[in-house]
Amino acid sequence: MDKSKIIVTGARSNNLKNIDVEIPHKSLTVVTGLSGSGKSSLAFDTIYAEGQRRYIETFSAYARNFLGNLERPDVDRITGLSPVISIEQKTTNRNPRSTVGTVTEVYDYLRLLFARAGEAYSYLSGQKMVKFTEEQIINLIINDYEGQKIYVLAPLVRNRKGHYKELFESIRRKGYINVRVDGELREVKPGMKLDRYRNHDIEVVIEKLVVNEKYRHRLTESVALAMKQGEGIMMILSMPEETIPGRPEPGVLRHYSKRLMCPETGISYRDPAPHNFSFNSPQGFCPKCKGLGYISAVDEDKVLPDRTLSVRKGAIAPLGPFKNTLIFRQITALLNKYDYTLDTPIADMTNDVVDELLNGSDDRIKVQITGINSEADAVFMEYEGVVKYVRSLQQQTDLSAAEQKWADQFAVTSWHRWIFRTSMTGPVTWSRV
Repeated sequence: MDKSKIIVTGARSNNLKNIDVEIPHKSLTVVTGLSGSGKSSLAFDTIYAEGQRRYIETFSAYARNFLGNLERPDVDRITGLSPVISIEQKTTNRNPRSTVGTVTEVYDYLRLLFARAGEAYSYLSGQKMVKFTEEQIINLIINDYEGQKIYVLAPLVRNRKGHYKELFESIRRKGYINVRVDGELREVKPGMKLDRYRNHDIEVVIEKLVVNEKYRHRLTESVALAMKQGEGIMMILSMPEETIPGRPEPGVLRHYSKRLMCPETGISYRDPAPHNFSFNSPQGFCPKCKGLGYISAVDEDKVLPDRTLSVRKGAIAPLGPFKNTLIFRQITALLNKYDYTLDTPIADMTNDVVDELLNGSDDRIKVQITGINSEADAVFMEYEGVVKYVRSLQQQTDLSAAEQKWADQFAVTSWHRWIFRTSMTGPVTWSRV
C-alpha cells in the first residue's frame, strides 16, 4: 500500500460516477470544477466522512453508543487516509479574528504549549529570562558585592509622566529618606514634586549597607522589603570607593526579580499563561494592532497633498481652509513660534516645523482661546498634531458610513508582526518582533 498519497477508488457519493483519485500527502491540493460536479461530495462526503468513521471506530463500544454509527460512504476503497479535520464551507463568519487555528481549536493547544513548555527571551537584549528566589538573590548579592557599599532600591515608577507629589509624601511618611529619580539620588523633602509633562523613573532607597556575610540577616530583611515595595522587582546600585577587578563598577545598576526578568535590561514578565499568547486577549495581543495583524496609519502625503498651499488655503486636507476653531488657533501659535504664519506655504517651512505640525510638539505653546489678541485670553497647552487628530476621528465608534469613509481616505494599512520563534528539535521560545 502506497502511504505517500490518498488513493480513492470508485467514489459514487451523490454526483460522483465511479471516480478514481490520487491525492499526494504533504501538499496543498485544490479541488475545482463546475457547480454540481461533485467537489464537495469528494472532499466532505467521501474522504472526510470515511476518515471520521475510521476515527470513531477506534473508540470503545461504550463510547460509540453515545456517538452513533456513521455510514460508510459509497466508495470501493480508500487507502493512505490519515486523521482528518474539516472546516465548514460557505461560512458566514466574517470576524477578522477567526483563523484556521481558532476554528480547528489547534490554537488553544498551541497557547497551552507555549505557556507550559516555553522559554522566555528578552525582546530587547535577546538574553534568556531568569527567575530567582529571595534566597538565591541574597546569595548572588553577597557573591558579587562582598565588601562593597550598595544601595538596595525598589522601583515605584517606570517611564511615566506626573509630578508624583503625593507619592513622595507617602514615601516620606513611611520613613524613607532618599529616592533615585531619573538616575539621580535625591533626598525626599516636604512638597517635593517633578515636571508633570516628562516621563520619570523613581526608585525608593530601602537600605544603604556594606555587603558582608555577617550582615546577612539585615540584607535579607532589606531584600524582602524591596521585593514587597517593588512588587517582585528590586535593584542593587553599587557605590564602592574604588573599582575592584571582577566586581561591578561604581554606579552600575543590576536588577533582580522573583518573576521572569532580563538580567541586562531589567524588564520583567509575569509567569506565562495561555492568555498571554492569545491575540484575542488584552493580556496577549499587540497593543498597536490589537491582535488583528495590521494597523491603519495616517499617510502624511494624503494629509498634505499639495504643499504649495498655505494652511489658510487648505494645505491640511482633513481640516480644509481656515476656520475659527481651536485646532487652527493651536497651529497659528505653533507657526508663530517659528516666525511663520497661516499664509506661509508648507513647502517654504523647514522639515522640523512640518514634523511638529503633523505629529505634535513636545513643548507647551501659548494659544489664544478667543479671537481677541489679549494676554488674558491666552493659555498654555499641548499641541498633539494633525495626525493624532485624524487618528482620533478614525477610532470613533459612532461615525456614519460616510464619515468613516472620509476618515479612512487619509489612512494606509500596513501589516504588523508578532512572531513566536519555535524549534521542533529544541525548546519552545517566544519573543516580540
